[in-house]
Amino acid sequence: MSSPSRPPNSWRAFWRATFLLLTISLGWSETAAQALDQPGKATSAVKAAELQTPNPESATTDKPANTKAGETSSDGSAVDASKAPLSQFRLERLTLAGGAELLTIFGRLDGLRENGESPPEAPLVSVVRDTLGDDNPENDRLRYVWMLTYTRPTMMKRIASAIPFLYQRVGNKKRVSGSPPAPILDLANARRETWNRFFWLGLQNAFFDSYGLPLKASSRTYRQNISDYRSAHVTQALSILGNYQNLRQRGRDETDYLASRTDDSANQTELTTAALSDSDSNGFIDLNPSFTVAEMLELRARLLFSRTTFGGLFGPDKFHGTVAKYSTKSLDFAGHNWEILRQQAEADGLYFEPLTMPDGTPSHAMLWISKPDLAETTDRRFTGRFLNIKNPWTDRRLKGWKGYSETRFLDAQNRRVAAGDPDGRRVEMIPLAVYGLSHPKIPALLIDFRDSLNPKKREMSRRVLNDVARNVLSISSFGNIPYFAGRKLYGFLTDRRGIDVNQPSRVRSYSELNLLLAFNSTIDPTLRNALAQRVENVSLNPLSNDTETEIQLARQQYDALVKFARDGGLSAKIQRDRREEMTPLRHGPVTRFLFGLGNVLTFGRYVHREEATPELAERMELARRIEHHTQFLKQVARSSPQIEVVWNLRDVRASLEFLADRGTTANGSSARGAALVFQHTNEPETRRLCLDVLSKINDKTARKEMLRIFRDLQPQSEWRVAVAERLRKAVAEDERVKPAEAKVVLSEVGSP
Repeated sequence: MSSPSRPPNSWRAFWRATFLLLTISLGWSETAAQALDQPGKATSAVKAAELQTPNPESATTDKPANTKAGETSSDGSAVDASKAPLSQFRLERLTLAGGAELLTIFGRLDGLRENGESPPEAPLVSVVRDTLGDDNPENDRLRYVWMLTYTRPTMMKRIASAIPFLYQRVGNKKRVSGSPPAPILDLANARRETWNRFFWLGLQNAFFDSYGLPLKASSRTYRQNISDYRSAHVTQALSILGNYQNLRQRGRDETDYLASRTDDSANQTELTTAALSDSDSNGFIDLNPSFTVAEMLELRARLLFSRTTFGGLFGPDKFHGTVAKYSTKSLDFAGHNWEILRQQAEADGLYFEPLTMPDGTPSHAMLWISKPDLAETTDRRFTGRFLNIKNPWTDRRLKGWKGYSETRFLDAQNRRVAAGDPDGRRVEMIPLAVYGLSHPKIPALLIDFRDSLNPKKREMSRRVLNDVARNVLSISSFGNIPYFAGRKLYGFLTDRRGIDVNQPSRVRSYSELNLLLAFNSTIDPTLRNALAQRVENVSLNPLSNDTETEIQLARQQYDALVKFARDGGLSAKIQRDRREEMTPLRHGPVTRFLFGLGNVLTFGRYVHREEATPELAERMELARRIEHHTQFLKQVARSSPQIEVVWNLRDVRASLEFLADRGTTANGSSARGAALVFQHTNEPETRRLCLDVLSKINDKTARKEMLRIFRDLQPQSEWRVAVAERLRKAVAEDERVKPAEAKVVLSEVGSP
């Protein structure tokens, strides 16, 4: 009997594989388990240009003064926009009907400035904030994130991305359709993406892998390219948000410093008011930032989670630790690679030049060689460790170099000086290579000016090894111990020797390099174009577009998104999502699980939504406020062993009073937050409010937390007596308490 994966008719197998491949190309996307009414578009990376470290005073402005007059939103309210960009980043706010805002970060592309004209601007990241139509930030919720350079690929690109071992960019997507773009992340339904990922993983192993090698290799290749394409744009979104936040914080710190330097109290008040005024023509900083600290933390954390298998299952309690770990690792990688590259360049007689992002963070570095040194030296030592390029001192091409070179003026210590400096000498410099500093383990070679295939071969080494092992030989590191041990040993040896082979993907480094070039005006335009062209040639993903195309696609995507918002489509979608948000208010966890399963199995066609009523809308608003105060209390408790040292206790007590007044609708998470605050403060009023919250909630979790507090307190403590009294009252008044639980509690605190 013939195996189903090897039918006797070869033509039949061919046509079946072709049909399935086309089906994947047409219908397979990473948002398949999203709702059907979700918008359907997005675009690719950010255009390459040149880097400039901006003036901090202009780089922190969110709302430039010259706002367009007469421009209105979908409900007739004004749109905050700028006629001329005054900062590296600015934020545009579009107010939507029904109580929401569309916030878009624009970037000033200094590297694309031509003929002394003003630098162009491009929309980069858009975010929807659902405000429920009021001014209370406690019930605000972020919903969608668009990376406007991320777009749905064309049919030809999809087919090309399913061809195994095709490691090459295939053309460009010229235009987007008129439909609205698809968000790169749905913040309100982060779990759905995780279950969607599991669904496709199971479908891959149970179905596609069983139909022979061609379909298996094609489907896995397609999924890998889709994942890499999305990961590149998630990386860019993270970098943009990080730079935007750092520049805003720098402006805020400088404003505080200027205010503190003014001795006269009247002048100090005037200066502080001018520096912080939202309507001032300087536009330096606003009193109510467009993104709160908590919102920016959520955005960055959710983007980081989206790159991991189980990221959608993590809650807000993981936000701070995840972002802090990512930031710390990034700084550690950059510092480590900076020092390795600088020392090696110095030892080999090369010139090291760091390249920084707009916020001043070093992300890349370039190595140069002096042409006079080449003429004077023929047998200089060159180890090349960590550099992974050919010996420049013995390369005859450099002595007759016809490519890009740059004339600089250096002093006796080889420091760069102005052209008219009397101690400066004229030196012709030849670029050799560009490296990514944010790459783990070793500096990642991104561009080799003498061998354009050198970085590509190194980037391909890991991809080819993985594709052959998984897609052809069906070898897994988890299922084959010798293979796992061999890969680990090989990786250890290459890391120790600084060999740039079989290293982690350079997707992050290349994505950040595109942004760096786009924001940088200090790089010569000819060099910038050469760098941009080489970056495009190294790309392994058929889904990617070149940098010129991506800027145009970003603008088209933003226009389509604004049109969708003005026509009421985005507001209608938010209303439908609010009805979906009401589901937990009516149904328990088992029913909600079945609803979610139905959504995944129907490829997102089925989404359960409640019928909106004033009563459900009020409960939803209250649930959001309870969640806000709960997360605030948890943040307070985690920040310090003694919270009164760090926090204003009036703010803490205000959250506790809110939960104590409305505790009947709170849950165990609120109880845990109040219990944590009780353990991290000695202030009597704050502790009393914590116990009020626990008593008002009075569910199993709240009683468990009070019992734990009772056990931790000293026997002679007055608080121990108060906790015991509240526990006895909770057990006596709540009919839902099971006899076994009541017996355990009373055995410890004593009977009334």
